[in-house]
Amino acid sequence: MIVLLILVVFLYAFSSARNSKRLVSQPNIQFIGNKNLFITQEAVSKLLIQNQQGITNVPKETLDLNGLESTLNKNPIIEFAEVYVNVEGKLTAKVKQKTPIARVLGNNSYYIDSNGGVMPLSKNYTERVPFVTGFVKKSNLDIVYKVADYVLKDEFLKQNVIEIHQNKNNSIDLKLRQTKFVVHLGQVKQLEKKISNLKAFYIKATKDKVLDKYSKVNLQFGNQVVCTKA
Repeated sequence: MIVLLILVVFLYAFSSARNSKRLVSQPNIQFIGNKNLFITQEAVSKLLIQNQQGITNVPKETLDLNGLESTLNKNPIIEFAEVYVNVEGKLTAKVKQKTPIARVLGNNSYYIDSNGGVMPLSKNYTERVPFVTGFVKKSNLDIVYKVADYVLKDEFLKQNVIEIHQNKNNSIDLKLRQTKFVVHLGQVKQLEKKISNLKAFYIKATKDKVLDKYSKVNLQFGNQVVCTKA
């Protein structure tokens, strides 16, 4: 029994020593979710290398995995990252990119992501999302985010809304694809009711072939649709 115990301890120690000396392989980058890459595998590998000043062909025990994860998570395009090394020394980084839902136009354009945060544009890929214009500040995206998120989750709006405009008084206007009129939502209250009215108007106006007869569709009163002829 004692001999068996000594043998187990010896094998465990031998295995641990051998495992600690394994060298780390080239990083395996895996992207979770969105297949459109705003940040490339090469860019992620570069971030890992810059953090550790060389991460391959070094003993796996010398790697600071928390530091590597922290570096990736600080990147403004990445929502979260997980970095780990298996027993064979294979380094893997799982990366989930942020999801853009609207693009704010201006001298320094940027995306609004699915969590309401700021996401920089990418040279690698451009997402087709509604434009945001008007009186918008990075420090206060709550209103346009609420509208953009609603647009994303509604199939009719997702197919038709091309621009979200925030006015100086924080009221919202929408521009739709292949129409000339402006949709005035007003304040972002009773959104469900207002959008329901917009859909009813759009269906009837399309059926009557009069969509191009209006310059403005006002939904700010909630219970009614007020149209201004072109």
